[in-house]
Amino acid sequence: MSDKVRVLVTGAGGFIGSHLVTDLKKRGYWVRGVDIKLPEFQSSDADEFLLLDLRFWENCLTATKGIGEVYALAADMGGMGFISAHHAQILYNNSLIDLHTLEASRTNGVKRYLYTSSACIYPEYLQEETNVTPLKEEDAYPAMPQDAYGWEKLISERLCMHYAEDYGFETRTVRFHNIFGENGTWQGGREKAPAALCRKVATAKLSGRNEIDIWGDGDQTRSFCYISDCIEGIYRLMRSDHREPINLGQDRMVSINELADIIADIAGIEIVKKHVEGPQGVRGRNSDNSRLRDVLGWEPSVSLEEGLALTYRWIEEQVREAGEFETAATASANKAAKRV
Repeated sequence: MSDKVRVLVTGAGGFIGSHLVTDLKKRGYWVRGVDIKLPEFQSSDADEFLLLDLRFWENCLTATKGIGEVYALAADMGGMGFISAHHAQILYNNSLIDLHTLEASRTNGVKRYLYTSSACIYPEYLQEETNVTPLKEEDAYPAMPQDAYGWEKLISERLCMHYAEDYGFETRTVRFHNIFGENGTWQGGREKAPAALCRKVATAKLSGRNEIDIWGDGDQTRSFCYISDCIEGIYRLMRSDHREPINLGQDRMVSINELADIIADIAGIEIVKKHVEGPQGVRGRNSDNSRLRDVLGWEPSVSLEEGLALTYRWIEEQVREAGEFETAATASANKAAKRV
């Protein structure tokens, strides 16, 4: 790839964005990263990194100036605990980001634009059972996403569609299904299920207490896609001629209880699951990858166990370095001291 091709990655300080920047650099692109923050766990490989709030029009013009292709990943988002409790904030912030970034890209003559949507756009009424039928792209309508996050993503999908129709603007839209991996948020409330469970299992292992909390009964189901497959799929879609939204994820469905057991096995411990109240999202969700295979001649290949092994080792080291856990022996000593 010629080094004259200049690309922009918005959300480059985040989990997927930082990985994408590194991948695009390896492919020979000149990369500008933009975010309101730098990557938390590693330095950015971007040729240029701008700290900009993309809710503001002028910042979007600055970000897209002199750029040939845009990978639009910027969003105010997190795991189920976050998106189920911040509907107004998410809808307001993400609408501004997406409206301004797309129009600024058109204004500045960007040639190709990839929008990152989400499986959260799919109707809640199709996801009420644990043994759910895999979701096809056309299942998005009649629309009824569960959260404001999904509604905003769906509206921005349509915005990209109309920009393509009205202006001949080349847009691509990918619907992520639960991406996970290293160098992502693993604590603080915005982490997603794989990272949260890796943290809980690592804390249980290092503290010597093998009980972990799981929201709800743990029977809710999902499919999970490792980060390297996500990045490969993004790039392949951007280079394709496919203009309609497309799923990107694994199509192996597991329950949250099963996910916890896989992680515990990787950690080499047995766990006791304590089911507690908490947001669970839809009851079941899985990706139908038929169109992904047909359009790209490819699908994710990293197994859940392989991806989780890499992710768990990284998160265990983060937990160990943070030192924010109390061993069983220390807890017993502290209780004894309080009784004296």
